[in-house]
Amino acid sequence: MALASGASVRAHHAFGGEFDANRPVLLKGAITKVEWVNPHAWIHMAVKEVTVAGQKQTPKAGETWAVEGGTPNTLLRRGITRDTVKIGTEIVVDGYQTRDHTLTRANGRNITFADGRKLFMGSSGTGAPKDGADATEPPR
Repeated sequence: MALASGASVRAHHAFGGEFDANRPVLLKGAITKVEWVNPHAWIHMAVKEVTVAGQKQTPKAGETWAVEGGTPNTLLRRGITRDTVKIGTEIVVDGYQTRDHTLTRANGRNITFADGRKLFMGSSGTGAPKDGADATEPPR
């Protein structure tokens, strides 16, 4: 299983510089590729269901979304390993779409697995909305 092949280089950024806190997304589908790279890991998904800002959308045939998570080291500390994000695993991701609403890219906050396990995959301290997903944030 190749986890970081052809990884694209992206600069480290604050959440608000690339993602829209007013465009929550819910993605359901199977993992097709994982980029276990710094500064952010990426999970690519063949989506079966997409909800953007509360509106269900019909994904195009073969539509793939790229979902940004925290650094590989941060994800490991939260229980997300190469073994938990295997290609073919069915997951649900909730997060936030990019500011350019035409892109199929998101910042992932949580991954929910078929067995009900839910893991936080977002980046802390980047300006992402305080939505309760990050256990390291103080309560509101």
